[in-house]
Amino acid sequence: MFFNKRWTTLRIGRHRRAMSLLLVLLGMIWVPTATLAGQVGAIEIGDSEITLRFDDLVAGASSFLLAGPDRIALDIAGAQAGRSLQGAGLVRAVRQGQPAPDTARIVLDLARPAVVIGGRFAADGRSLTFQLRPVSAGEFERAARGPRTQLQPPAGFRAKPPEKRYSVTVPIGKPKPAVALPRIEGPDNSRLPLVVIDAGHGGHDPGAISPHSGKREKDVTLALARAIRDDLVASGRVRVALTRADDRYLVLEERYGIARRLKADLFISVHADAAESETANGASIYTLSEVASDREAARLAARENKANIINGVDLGAHSGEVSSILLDLTQRETMNVSSDFARLLQREASEAIKFRTHAHRFASLIVLKAPDVPSVLFETGFISNKVDAEFLASPAGQKKVARGVRDAVQIHFARQIAAR
Repeated sequence: MFFNKRWTTLRIGRHRRAMSLLLVLLGMIWVPTATLAGQVGAIEIGDSEITLRFDDLVAGASSFLLAGPDRIALDIAGAQAGRSLQGAGLVRAVRQGQPAPDTARIVLDLARPAVVIGGRFAADGRSLTFQLRPVSAGEFERAARGPRTQLQPPAGFRAKPPEKRYSVTVPIGKPKPAVALPRIEGPDNSRLPLVVIDAGHGGHDPGAISPHSGKREKDVTLALARAIRDDLVASGRVRVALTRADDRYLVLEERYGIARRLKADLFISVHADAAESETANGASIYTLSEVASDREAARLAARENKANIINGVDLGAHSGEVSSILLDLTQRETMNVSSDFARLLQREASEAIKFRTHAHRFASLIVLKAPDVPSVLFETGFISNKVDAEFLASPAGQKKVARGVRDAVQIHFARQIAAR
């Protein structure tokens, strides 16, 4: 059996990769680079509108078209490029580069021909919004032969923040102490992997409420989390901790913060979805992406994130430049592992749980933003659907969900060991 092998190989491999990355990055900081004003941050893609967000002021922007394959290139003056992302709607993918020290280039790979219209900067200069208008292939080719389009304000403009008209000073008090860490259950063996199960919502936040039975999401997710914990502990192959074992409220950063402080190997946030249409049903699994996979994923992210502000990750042991690159590379690997587990969870649980047609989805969910802990948000079904709600509230349904998670977790860690 694969469970006779030592689980410490998981952390040994992770430590070796981190040290190798750090050695490479320490060599990179000797290469001189120009000082750039704004880093390209989140890129939000709707059906026909795109918003670029920067962490500081930029100097201006322009766009031009490239045919065969069809692309839109955006040059952001006074900016530093971010990372490539998946697309949505008219955009298949988003790639970023640095053609010049003071210019970031964002390339939108198009799913169908489209042109840029109506570009505008926000009043504080830290975001740029523009629309895409679908066109025919012939019109796109003609536009691609034309001059660049200057997005308002024109190139050479440097946005200024609004003038301060007044100021307000309030006492902020003493910092709130960190939430107490939960008890780790299972075998008393630190070599076994640790899985943190997060029951969504709680306390004054009930989450979604079933229109049929009045069941609250916070109660359903807690029952599911306990069932998953019991099955995992009974296997004797992993250790388990719950972010909350009772009806209490945790902010989103505290949830994944618990997983990071415990040095967890996997984080699973359990939820029950809701929709205006009572016919919507089936489970889905979300992993982290700055670009939502569809409009529904964007709405979910907005709903789940609205109570919190993202806190930074403390990497004080390294310089700012190395920390930024190391964090980005670490999170990319974490996101890949998270996606692998999401697909595995759907496969292992599909015999007992009905999944939606496109079950694996992507969203910028705060609760999934631990850069070094593979994380998924498991929407176990729709509490707004009568059949799903009854299934999730029943002991038999909770047992089926727990069994699917247990099987996926065991295979996940077996694969991790085999790969090393």
